[in-house]
Amino acid sequence: MKKTSRIGLVALFLGTALALPALAQQEQFIPMPSYRVGPYAAGGTGIYGGFIDYLDMLNRRDGGINGVKLTWEECETEYKNDRGVECYERLKAKGPTGASMFNFLSTGITYATIERATADKIPVVSMGYGRTDASDGRVFPYIFPLITNYWSQNTAKIKFIGMKEGGMEKLKGKKIVNLYHGSAYGKETKDILDLQAEKYGFSVTHIEVAHPGNEQESQWLQIRQLKPDWVILRGWGVMNPVALKTAAKVGYPRDHIIGVWWSGAEEDVEPAGDAAKGFIAAGFHPSGTDFPVLKDVQKYVYSGGHKGNLEDVNRFGKTYYNRGIIHGIVNVEAIRTAQGKFGKKPLTGEQVRWGLENLNLDEKRIKELGAWNLLQPLKVSCMDHEGGGAVKFQQWDGKKWNVITDWIKSDQSIVRPMIEKSAAAYAKEKGITPRDCSKE
Repeated sequence: MKKTSRIGLVALFLGTALALPALAQQEQFIPMPSYRVGPYAAGGTGIYGGFIDYLDMLNRRDGGINGVKLTWEECETEYKNDRGVECYERLKAKGPTGASMFNFLSTGITYATIERATADKIPVVSMGYGRTDASDGRVFPYIFPLITNYWSQNTAKIKFIGMKEGGMEKLKGKKIVNLYHGSAYGKETKDILDLQAEKYGFSVTHIEVAHPGNEQESQWLQIRQLKPDWVILRGWGVMNPVALKTAAKVGYPRDHIIGVWWSGAEEDVEPAGDAAKGFIAAGFHPSGTDFPVLKDVQKYVYSGGHKGNLEDVNRFGKTYYNRGIIHGIVNVEAIRTAQGKFGKKPLTGEQVRWGLENLNLDEKRIKELGAWNLLQPLKVSCMDHEGGGAVKFQQWDGKKWNVITDWIKSDQSIVRPMIEKSAAAYAKEKGITPRDCSKE
């Protein structure tokens, strides 16, 4: 009896030991190449904070995605391209099936990893940033500038200026300054602005601000001399409040400065104080906490003494934090979509890529996710890795952002031909044969 019992115990132990690795394998790894230090830390801490909190909430509320636990690991990039590449290499093989996808929150790092990620078959999600022509999925199968890209946003911005001037025909003879961050991000819209200037008859002057943007006296003196009708602010981090304060100093009206969505968070305007009043910025989502998904994060992540991923809980529901929630939703729904094809198990980056390319967040699904009015409908395809494209505009009143427009659609008659032309040139340069989307 004793011998039989020992054999049984050994068998039970071996069975348990063999089962443990299998259980441990039910994990889906999402790398977090974050930046929590330096001049862009406000964006990094806010967005990655919301992103991680959303994943944490799903693990606590639902046990992950269909029984697969979500895991992650941060790697500090400091918003530097070389550090971003290092983090990519460090994290790409983590987890039982490798990295699901990367979200760098950096146009420069995205550019630097396109060829690596494509070769490794790991998708890169560049939501609201990155290489715009990657919207053509025939040439860039692993790069996804989702929701709305920089060129789409820029056409919406010119539409908005046209509305304020009384019609697009009123743009003729107007002067616009494009004040841009001296980086790949900042330079991304120069060509499309030049094209629109030619089409609508306005003049555009491009003025660069060196990283990180602490010094702008000479640029705003030049703007004062030019006396433009509008200034487009393509700022990031500390550049934004410095721009608003310097604009006030030289007497330029803030209600004629229009920022990109990387200039439209509370952290961009609050340090400028009264100098920010009246400033207008584009956005693809609002701030605020009155969304069911935010209430679930509050309940499951920030109750019971748990602190969540924000050092300052007062940032909960602010613009950058909510952008992180949207990152979480889009990443998770891509994985969920891929599970529908490949099974409810940990998936490879290549399988998640299929999920991204077949992602369809319609009104019904967005409401189910508790994100209605937080996220616009999104439908991705082989041809279109953007999937949305609409923009709203908001204005800072000194205390909060107020949405002042409905969704303004991008002008794809301008954007899409530019995307296809640029993507075709890239394909020729790299010797890429574009995919036939009819066979996908």
